[in-house]
Amino acid sequence: MATVHNSNKNLTRDLSISLFIYTLPVLAIYLYFKLSNGLVSESHIALPAFLEFAKPAFENIRTWGLTVFMIVLGIIEFTAGLYDDEWTGEERKIDIVSFLAPKLILPAVIAFFSLKVLPVLIPNLENSLSWVPFWGGFFLIAVADDLTQYWYHRLHHQIPFLWRFHRTHHSAPYMGMAMLSRQNFIYTIFFSQIYLTATLTFLGLGLPALFVLVIKSLITLGAHSSIAWDKPFYKYKVLHPIEWVLERLISTPATHHAHHADTSGDGVGHFKGNFGNMFFIWDVIFGTGLITRQFPKSYGIKSYKQEEWYAQFLWPIFKSKKEGSALAEGVLSVPLKQNPVVENQPVFETAQS
Repeated sequence: MATVHNSNKNLTRDLSISLFIYTLPVLAIYLYFKLSNGLVSESHIALPAFLEFAKPAFENIRTWGLTVFMIVLGIIEFTAGLYDDEWTGEERKIDIVSFLAPKLILPAVIAFFSLKVLPVLIPNLENSLSWVPFWGGFFLIAVADDLTQYWYHRLHHQIPFLWRFHRTHHSAPYMGMAMLSRQNFIYTIFFSQIYLTATLTFLGLGLPALFVLVIKSLITLGAHSSIAWDKPFYKYKVLHPIEWVLERLISTPATHHAHHADTSGDGVGHFKGNFGNMFFIWDVIFGTGLITRQFPKSYGIKSYKQEEWYAQFLWPIFKSKKEGSALAEGVLSVPLKQNPVVENQPVFETAQS
């Protein structure tokens, strides 16, 4: 009972801190206009002069550039042999389906939400925030989007029922571009912050949203890649101060690979934390982060049964036929007692009715 009480107490504390963080961009924008006597000197509709040159690049990256970048980086990873011949069978199918399906489904869902739902939910508010300066909109969206995703991600690890909607992402026994989009479709469709960002765009913060999306996507790509771009920062002492700040601010390969480790018993893997997507600072603030500057020896889920691609992508509509699978018919997702020495993830994987 004491453990449950402490857990609830920590959750209440973290949520309270989150509400305060959500207000910071709003307070900053308010103070900006208060100190400038309420004058609107710039708007996100007109980018700051020093960013105008980057607008075409960001627009192209948003439409097709990121997809091309992912494919090229994936080819480099395969050529370098970084997948150790593990991209076979069901792994290949689920990765390809998870990569293609959102690109066909999500644009339609977001368009419907933006064009049909929002005008009904918040009528007459379109472009009502267009007066907000670019930096304010960027700060507002970056915090609102990524902190919301931190909680969405964290709760899918801490609530047993939700875990099976996120389990697909952690089932891959490798890291890299191939598994980046690997998610159950329900986890993707209800990805809460995409609707938050769509709402802020509807309210008039389209350009800041574009810049946040591209920067966040590049950081996420880098964190999932099997190319450990952060290793030179650990190797050369002159770069250590930069890395100290960097690894606490954003997700890096070392911190995010640790989140995908198949065990937390080696002091490197940290399945129960490192939830940050773009910003790692959320994990620092809420005490869920672990920084070791080391990489796990293996990834995935130890009880993984290589379930059928349709079960991983479409559970609970389709169930797995693999015996002992957490996605099989009749399996309950309830917490099991943790092993105090070696905590194989996840602890609620194998309970059955």
